[in-house]
Formats: sequence, C-alpha cells, structure tokens
Amino acid sequence: MVPIAQIQEDILPIIKELRLNLYDIKWKKESNMTILEISIMKEDGTIDLDTCALASEKISQVLDSTDRILYEYYLEVCSPGAERELKGKKDIETALNEFVYVKFKNPIAGLDEVKGTLKEISEEEVLIEYMNKAVKKKVRIAFDNISLIRLAVKI
Repeated sequence: MVPIAQIQEDILPIIKELRLNLYDIKWKKESNMTILEISIMKEDGTIDLDTCALASEKISQVLDSTDRILYEYYLEVCSPGAERELKGKKDIETALNEFVYVKFKNPIAGLDEVKGTLKEISEEEVLIEYMNKAVKKKVRIAFDNISLIRLAVKI
C-alpha cells in the first residue's frame, strides 16, 4: 500500500485550501475491499456532508492525477466521529468544557477511567468534573497518566 505520508503530502494543499483540518488517514481492509479513509473537520471541530463531498471530489482528483495508487481502492472522506480521540495537547485544548472519556495508565483514587466535563488544562494535567452517584467530583490527571482521551456522548 502507498505510504500514508505520501498521501498526506499530496492532499494537504487541498485540505488547507478548503480551510479544513486533517484528523487522520488510514488504510482499512473490509472483506476484499481496500479503503483509504481520510477523516477531516472544520477548524471549529464540526463537519457536514456537503463539505465531505466537496473534499472527497477534490482529493479524488489529486490522487488520480498522481498515479501513486496503482490498485483498486475506495476513497472514504468522513468525519472523525462524535467520540473522536483527542490527539495532542492542542486537540485537547479545543475540547475545553466538552464531555470526555479518559482512561488512565495508573489508577487515581480507585478509578482507572472517568467520564466528565473537561474543566481545566495546564501544562502538566487536565481537570475533569464528573458525577459519582449524585455527587459532583473533580479529578486532576497528569498528561503522562492518560492512556486515552476522547470526546464522549453524554447520555
């Protein structure tokens, strides 16, 4: 398969032209289909179907013109999803006051995961406000103790 770095290099000008952020690029196999999945979002973290369709059309044109991919594949330009992983500190900062799920590397106060509102971000840690039964609580989690942090859907 064509390396992701080459594909990224080819499509970044289109992503920037459309004022989008590239979230992820990956190759997937489903049954006998090869899928190139490109996840995008607007600068405010949202995405809509029309933007995905426009980006898909332009990305397809660029990929077809480079002739790097010499086998059959399906292009899927999509949203990273409602429960997307937050990658890096900048991405985490955009989720301030959002409902998140955090999995810890090492337990804190008997917890190894928490769902709650991201209330604060500092250089070393995040502060999550969560509910334990009917009581509001807060937990500080060092960045180096975060195994996974993603947006979560509040039910």
